[in-house]
Amino acid sequence: MKDIKGFLKFKREAAAYRPVCERVLDYREVSVLRKDEQSKTQGARCMDCGTPFCHWGCPVGNYIPEWNDLMSRGHWERAFQLLDATNNFPEITGRICPAPCEYSCVLGINDDPVTIREDELAIIEHAFKTGLIRPRKPALRTQKNAAVIGSGPAGLACAAQLNKAGHRVTVFERDERIGGILRYGIPDFKLEKWVIDRRVDLLKKEGIRFVVGVDVGGDIKAKQLLKDFDAVCLAGGSRVPRDLNIEGRGLKNIYFAMDYLRQAKSMDARGKRVVVIGGGDTGADCVGVAHRQAASCVIQIEILPKPSECRTEDYSWPKYPLILKTTTSHEEGGERKWSILTKKFIGQNGSVKGLACAQVEFSQNAAICPAMKELPGTGFEVEADMVILAMGFTQPEHKGLLDDLGLEFDPKGNVRTDQNFATSVRGIFAAGDMRRGQSLIVWAISEGRGAAASIDKYLMGSTSLPLT
Repeated sequence: MKDIKGFLKFKREAAAYRPVCERVLDYREVSVLRKDEQSKTQGARCMDCGTPFCHWGCPVGNYIPEWNDLMSRGHWERAFQLLDATNNFPEITGRICPAPCEYSCVLGINDDPVTIREDELAIIEHAFKTGLIRPRKPALRTQKNAAVIGSGPAGLACAAQLNKAGHRVTVFERDERIGGILRYGIPDFKLEKWVIDRRVDLLKKEGIRFVVGVDVGGDIKAKQLLKDFDAVCLAGGSRVPRDLNIEGRGLKNIYFAMDYLRQAKSMDARGKRVVVIGGGDTGADCVGVAHRQAASCVIQIEILPKPSECRTEDYSWPKYPLILKTTTSHEEGGERKWSILTKKFIGQNGSVKGLACAQVEFSQNAAICPAMKELPGTGFEVEADMVILAMGFTQPEHKGLLDDLGLEFDPKGNVRTDQNFATSVRGIFAAGDMRRGQSLIVWAISEGRGAAASIDKYLMGSTSLPLT
């Protein structure tokens, strides 16, 4: 490292954000990109530890100590080359990844961990700014045709890797624009869409063909897909939302989170009392959108207990801990409540006007799953003019392409694959949330890269692509 005592000399500088009073008035990105000199100083905090557990915590296996060291010395191009070797989209993960690597940072045992996510973003944005990133078409083409269904992070990563191997790649997306959940499920204040467009334009110049507004399984039948392509990767994601089928569910102004995030302009919360059910990141994103729509009040409720603010014995280092996370949306206002069960929706003139709730507790028994119990006498009501269901997803959509292909599913309804991402149908592979269930963007990228290596080996008999 440039300075082996850097972690003793420099303290962690948290990510900078625009003032709340300013950012809630627009949908521009809330974070502020650091200056290069700040990033070099923060990179110098990396300890060059003997066993870098950040590798273990990172699903894509980023060379974190190595590019931190290079960045701290001002060797930006070499730092970019190492970052680019493992991560297809660091400009996206550097903005929205929850950074499991930081929770595994050795420095984090008794100090604040290295700002790995911000360092990653600094390297890739410096590379774009200085012209280090240019289209790189493969020198040779294999004449093999591969289709990727879905243009989320798993699909794009798979397509990028297959293209590097020289295959002719076509990405199909049923929406009108490329990006999948990155475009339609992540608000602009976390990920402005020019970031996606910049990368997609690069992939197009490198030879990947994108077809939008086409429903594979509907507009293009499964038999035709198998006829036209030598291999197919299914990367459509886990798109079936978890519902809350209780009394009053049919009332108006109760929406799924993804529908709200995608169609916010037609689901205006201005002046309304908004309740978001679900305490995860997607729920937090809905909170942020409601603030920008000038909701009169916003409440986010979660059925699970409030997490600890610090690590517990159950999540000791270097595990990714279940701890309380406060996002930029929470900093903008609203209220959060935990251990809350929604028992029914209360309506008036066909529209939702409130929720009947109760407090619950979970009893933990080592031999069984935690059991939930409603606490007697804790019933209460919450006023609401709009309710957003942000409770995650259950499985990929079976009707259409997956059923037509005759694929096997696992007990959770995900596409069943072997260790090589191969489904029960020869030549068909699956990656990302479609096969592993709802997960993080870094897992999606890792899955896409792994599937590409398996597809390349299937097509050519061997592969030089990395397995993650």
